[in-house]
Amino acid sequence: MAERLAAKTEDNLVRTCSIWRALEDIGDTPVLLILESIWMGMHRFGELQERTGLLKALLSDRLKRLIEKGIVEKRTVPDAPKVHRYVLTHKGVGLFDVVLMLYRWEREWGTAKERRNLLLRHEKCGAVLDPITRCGSCGKPFTLEDIDWKPGPGIGWMAPHYSRRRNQQAIQTEQPSLLRGSVEILGDRWSALIMRAVFSGIRRFDAILKDTGAVPNTLSSRLKSLTELGVIRTEPYQHTPTRLEYYLTRKGFDYYYIIMMLMLWGDSYYASPEGAPVLLVHKKCGNKLKPIISCGKCSDHVAPQDVSIVDNR
Repeated sequence: MAERLAAKTEDNLVRTCSIWRALEDIGDTPVLLILESIWMGMHRFGELQERTGLLKALLSDRLKRLIEKGIVEKRTVPDAPKVHRYVLTHKGVGLFDVVLMLYRWEREWGTAKERRNLLLRHEKCGAVLDPITRCGSCGKPFTLEDIDWKPGPGIGWMAPHYSRRRNQQAIQTEQPSLLRGSVEILGDRWSALIMRAVFSGIRRFDAILKDTGAVPNTLSSRLKSLTELGVIRTEPYQHTPTRLEYYLTRKGFDYYYIIMMLMLWGDSYYASPEGAPVLLVHKKCGNKLKPIISCGKCSDHVAPQDVSIVDNR
């Protein structure tokens, strides 16, 4: 698989990928914090600013982008025409599975105490939610080891497009967050694309460089950060010991559940007319994988309206 994905004919192209296209819209930490805040019931501008800690101008800019991309809708409050609420569109609600996997990873690998005070409760059974991934065809739970990958009808190469974003180095807020640690990876497009590349078997610096479309300094910086975060480890390349290969740690491997759900969301809204660039297959039943997320307690499918946030502070 890695060899098929790594080969291309023009150096200015990157492989088609719904993850890449999705990250152009949501691969930004301020955007993800805004979406999390809306999930947590904050709908007015002031509420969002207090929850996210974003500067007013930055919050306004990101809300405008989310509206333009059809992920958030701005609505007027009926009894207060000058007051507006920001709500998720159908496309925005479609990110629910990504949010659940971010939450799952944060509960397993997050370290900040204030994050662990916030829990999701499955209202159908009353239990603290433990999200479980299941195959939509056979209904059985699956892990990433149970998935095979193959090129889809939309496989090919594209010219990379880079939206320019203002870097927000410090976000000042004392508000608790379900996802703040986990979105730091997904909120940086290059980090997420590096994780995608390494998971698919592309492990050397020059190959990751071509696959992500990053420049060398950016790639070096992100590889260092991901290594320090403990999601990537290095090993000497067997043919040239002075060079390194990059592998996912267990912590990094678990993060790929998030990337996978983002890819499937991207397939729904960003795939080429021919179809998805990559297809997932559940090895145990042999069918195309259509993941569903169920409650670890009652095994029912988890829908957005079935989840509430519990603050245990």
